[in-house]
Amino acid sequence: MSQHEAPELPEGLTLERRDGRLALCGDPSEFGSPLVVDFLGGKAGHRRQFGGGRGQLVARACGLRAGITPSVVDATAGLGRDAFVLASLGARVLLIERVAAIAALLEDGLSRARLDAQVSAIIRRMTILSGDSAQSLGALVEQAGIEPQVVHLDPMFPHREKSALVKKEMRLFQRLAGSDDDAPRLLEQALDVATHRVVVKRPRKAPPIDGPRPHHTIEGKTSRYDLYVHRSLERAG
Repeated sequence: MSQHEAPELPEGLTLERRDGRLALCGDPSEFGSPLVVDFLGGKAGHRRQFGGGRGQLVARACGLRAGITPSVVDATAGLGRDAFVLASLGARVLLIERVAAIAALLEDGLSRARLDAQVSAIIRRMTILSGDSAQSLGALVEQAGIEPQVVHLDPMFPHREKSALVKKEMRLFQRLAGSDDDAPRLLEQALDVATHRVVVKRPRKAPPIDGPRPHHTIEGKTSRYDLYVHRSLERAG
């Protein structure tokens, strides 16, 4: 997506340039602070320095370990946090985001981080495409020219009115994209495209996505990964 295209936004949300960064803004009482993508400081910077390396849940789920650094397609990129962790550990990552406004934030964050000496090498391993993985994942991967050894999915978990109040940041996503009612279709596309495995991030107590049963599960404190394995990842060389 070109930086010059202005994504259509729901009423009450705007994309603005603030302090040199593209920001998605809404009513602070409902959505909190403006949403920006920042790979230099904040959570991304802290996680890069102190996150736990290849012992992190997402790295283990995607199969990163000694001698094995697969290429990853993050088919529901969001704010790019998991993709940045994987790239910081050496993986080449294709980020695909279907919400045009979020893709614009990602593009802006990558552009700024590419100029920073500390993280520029990491950012060079990250490529962003705006598109809908549930509809055309194969075509997007082909366009990027990346081998999709691992496909990472983090579908929006449907919000239930009786559940605890969702975080303000998540409300912005829900206003833009709604819940991923097509998650089964997304899983189907990922299973068709991934050469080695598909990993699906879920809330720890949530049911798996409708479809084939996962082969393995890796659990954390609040979330888990369901793993669908085609074949083992081999050590390089």
